[in-house]
Amino acid sequence: MARPALRIDAVLVQAVIAGALSFAHLHDLAAAAGQTGWKAWAYPVSVDLLLVAAWRRLRADGPSRLAWCWFLIALVASLGANVATAGLLDLGDVPPWLRILVAAWPALAFMGGTLLAHSPADPAPAPPAPSVPAPDPVPETAVAEPGPAPEPPVVPQIEETPALPTAVPVPAALVDHARKVADDHQTRTGAPIDTDTLRARLGVPPHLADAIAAQLT
Repeated sequence: MARPALRIDAVLVQAVIAGALSFAHLHDLAAAAGQTGWKAWAYPVSVDLLLVAAWRRLRADGPSRLAWCWFLIALVASLGANVATAGLLDLGDVPPWLRILVAAWPALAFMGGTLLAHSPADPAPAPPAPSVPAPDPVPETAVAEPGPAPEPPVVPQIEETPALPTAVPVPAALVDHARKVADDHQTRTGAPIDTDTLRARLGVPPHLADAIAAQLT
């Protein structure tokens, strides 16, 4: 007997149930604060979209103060609505400060979404320069008695080290992936991606990042 192609994922079902409950709590709170009709349904969508946008920014570009700030703002708004509708707040008599917060949320969410979409990612910090030890002091030589001039020392000839090859082989698949990353960065920021950001996004060593950047130009 063949197994059915469609399987029910318990984690997905749990996520759908939790999302529906949170959506309903946000709607009830917005409606109690005076946002009636379609506006009450738009509030849960706005909060959840801001939460998802901040989380995707954290996953794509790494930790940053901007993404963490808006992620926490959206998370507090979602948790606050769930807690407020648990019987701790009289939805028939909403306090004025809560009405002000609910009315101000669209402008706050619009500003957060715009900053997350158009602000460039924080550049990766440059590695610290290696410290160079100070040279040892040259000891003072005693005055020698006059005598014949010493012969100049024979300086051994140092063989030149052959230069390393400048061309670094880069797989075509890695170049294609780097080009997609560069196009996405320029679409979001409006500026071409620099070598340090490309190296941080791809997780490759500096010499390989330089070779990839040379092929992207």
